[in-house]
Amino acid sequence: MSAADVRRAFLEFFRARGHTVVPSSPLVPGNDPTLLFTNAGMVQFKDTFLGKERREYVRAASSQRCVRAGGKHNDLENVGYTARHHTFFEMLGNFSFGDYFKRDAIRFAWDFLTGTLQLDPARLWFTVYLDDDEAADIWLKEIGVPKQRFSRLGAESNFWAMGDTGPCGPCSEIFYDHGAQIAGGAPGSPDEQGDRYVEIWNLVFMQFERSADGKLTPLPKPSVDTGMTTTSISSGISCEPRPSSPARMT
Repeated sequence: MSAADVRRAFLEFFRARGHTVVPSSPLVPGNDPTLLFTNAGMVQFKDTFLGKERREYVRAASSQRCVRAGGKHNDLENVGYTARHHTFFEMLGNFSFGDYFKRDAIRFAWDFLTGTLQLDPARLWFTVYLDDDEAADIWLKEIGVPKQRFSRLGAESNFWAMGDTGPCGPCSEIFYDHGAQIAGGAPGSPDEQGDRYVEIWNLVFMQFERSADGKLTPLPKPSVDTGMTTTSISSGISCEPRPSSPARMT
């Protein structure tokens, strides 16, 4: 599969499930003075998550151009040292504005990866925020992933925010295992920065707004913000050639 194939499949998958496909917003945000560049697909929806803006749809999907070269999500210092960090990349995302929440977000991700892309479930690893029992139960009891490939991690790994202030919440990440021939450890291990286990999707459960003093205020409606990239399918299956990758995307 090419990156174009993955992009097309992703957008059509979510269009068929009631999501409005929205164009990529500009790299320089028009609605957020706290960001120099658009660093995630959810940036154009910030005011929608906060309840300040109403849209004619409650489900959206997009392929967003992003730059991470400074600020909270800065990949610049890691470019060239790992196979999965990039400054300019494309982020695929699906979003719910007070419509569905954790159960559907997790089910959509599982169905797309194992159904549409036909990835081997035995190569996938899953993480949730430390005390997110709801998301853990969905993965372990409803989807049926094995405990051996499941971890609970702290805020540094599994609590996402676009910046120091704004919408935020616990998240669940999905990793692809490239095999024992690639150096690196499982998520949460001392060797997690290696290239064996690579994050391919982040499911963010938007529940709070963080103010400048660090206070978390519940959002008007719990929502969903997800991010997957065709350059890592990074923040995943890599666009760079890998001997063990099931597909090369160029």
